Amino acid sequence: MDFDRLIEKRSIAQLMEEFPISGDFFRNANIPLTDTHKTLQEVLSTLDDEWFYEFGQNRFEVHNQLVDFLQDMTASENAQAIKSLTVIGGKNKRGEDENARFTLMPGDVVSVVGPTGSGKSRLLADIECLAQGDTPTRRHILVDGQPVTDDVRFALGGKLVAQLSQNMNFVMDLTVQEFLEMHAGSLGAGQGPLPMAGVVNACFEKANSLAGEKFTPGTKVTMLSGGQSRALMIADCAYMSQSPIVLIDEIENAGVDRRKAIDLLARREKIVLISTHDPLLALGATHRIVIKHGGIYRVLTTSPEEKSSMKELERVDAMLADARRKLRSGERIASL
Repeated sequence: MDFDRLIEKRSIAQLMEEFPISGDFFRNANIPLTDTHKTLQEVLSTLDDEWFYEFGQNRFEVHNQLVDFLQDMTASENAQAIKSLTVIGGKNKRGEDENARFTLMPGDVVSVVGPTGSGKSRLLADIECLAQGDTPTRRHILVDGQPVTDDVRFALGGKLVAQLSQNMNFVMDLTVQEFLEMHAGSLGAGQGPLPMAGVVNACFEKANSLAGEKFTPGTKVTMLSGGQSRALMIADCAYMSQSPIVLIDEIENAGVDRRKAIDLLARREKIVLISTHDPLLALGATHRIVIKHGGIYRVLTTSPEEKSSMKELERVDAMLADARRKLRSGERIASL
């Protein structure tokens, strides 16, 4: 797209309607938005040199900065739709070849299992950085069957991979509502069937349904518990994040409804990989990657027999969940 000519011809209002993210550029650059029926050049021509000096702008560079900004943002958006993610094995901690290659598609949910310290987090880290043989494992990650360029790997925005770690802390003094509105605006959410307010509300409602303890839109994000923070970010990934690949490290320790969370992300057509020790999560996935000695030991498809055994595991899990609920509410446990 020829953004250079587009910016010359379109009014600021037309640019903001066609590319909502351009509003962020105008606000950050302190461009007056009182005459949005004018083109950018027309608005800039009304400003004196003192204005440019005050805001550290160059009269002749603002146009080019907007061109670069829109090119970067639209390139990031176009990069989000992927058809497949392929992992090509490297070497384990013993220097042995992994002899593994597998491909995942949108909607796939894959568990990563193995003993503590076996290398589960290393696999997630390799996928997060879209490794090209330049990590300790020498693994290669392909997107749509092709190696990933450095421009995509190290882009500041439009990341292909979103990772939810075990420890999440907010540092901004915002309410949940303010945080969601800010994030939705920065990502250009609300351009689909739901307006931005609808996206924000859907995200909040889903986060509350995942969290063990409910919170309100007015709750400060710095006051959220670890489980509430994780629930909020899982819902954010599902409803707002454009990243098509989501990595989750030990969601069973997060204090969230883990099964609901995984089902939500799968329905949003994300490729989801979960490092877990939880049998229900491991067997509920379409595939599971077994890690041993720092390497990919086996890649298994969940069998029908394993699926049928989940009913008994769910019964036991429900008993444990009820025991946890009683303990947390101060009740006594007479028998199980």
